[in-house]
Amino acid sequence: MIASGSRYVALGSSFAAGPGISPIVHPPAGRSGRNYAHLVAAELGLELVDVTYSGATTAHVLDTAQDGAPPQLDALTPDTALVTITVGGNDLEYVGTFLRGSFLNTLAKPATILGRRVANRIRARVSYLKDEASYQTVTDSLTTVVERARERSPEARIILVDYLTLVGPATRPRLDVPLNEEQLPSIALLAEGLAAAFAKAAAATGVDLVAASAASRDHAIGSAEPWTTGFTLLPPTLGGFVPYHPNAAGMRAVADLVLETLRT
Repeated sequence: MIASGSRYVALGSSFAAGPGISPIVHPPAGRSGRNYAHLVAAELGLELVDVTYSGATTAHVLDTAQDGAPPQLDALTPDTALVTITVGGNDLEYVGTFLRGSFLNTLAKPATILGRRVANRIRARVSYLKDEASYQTVTDSLTTVVERARERSPEARIILVDYLTLVGPATRPRLDVPLNEEQLPSIALLAEGLAAAFAKAAAATGVDLVAASAASRDHAIGSAEPWTTGFTLLPPTLGGFVPYHPNAAGMRAVADLVLETLRT
């Protein structure tokens, strides 16, 4: 267990930052005051330094500035006691692929008036499959993130937290998931490759893994109690939400998984 008052640094992309979950405490990063890092810190009385940033890649964690924000690893210090890491999805364009496919399929529907060939051309502008080299690159990058974090904070407990599942057993093509029966399995395969990258990096470095992907399989889009949002064209300012991202229930669930790991 991490002692109360200890320094906790949260690293990662939007699945850690929590865009769309009120209150947003840092709009440029889409960082929520109710993301899993804030919930864990509040529960344990930790001093939180949250540098998660929507759109971040492993490069933004390691050595590349993002919108003027320094590389996230710069937040780590020798006295840091806890580090959580959720990043790598943007390296694979995981959510980006899902969003583009959903957007183009939504456009393709009215385009069928112009003919099925036109509609199919619109849909075909998204590639859903990645090669093994792409997944290995993410594995290697996550491994490097952990190794560099350990160099900067040698006493810290480091936890890799993977991504909540978007496409699960209950997910079917519908208005808030505008992909067809051929496209959905490809998104699921992409998610499996990302989860495997986390597992391999955790095994290679000996750090803890919170497998949010496995825990949320029955809470994917279309389930009775989803932990992620579906698709919408409406922005949050007009009553919409941030599509294909954790909702408040999902963030609470991930926080509970992290707390469970810390307590065992």
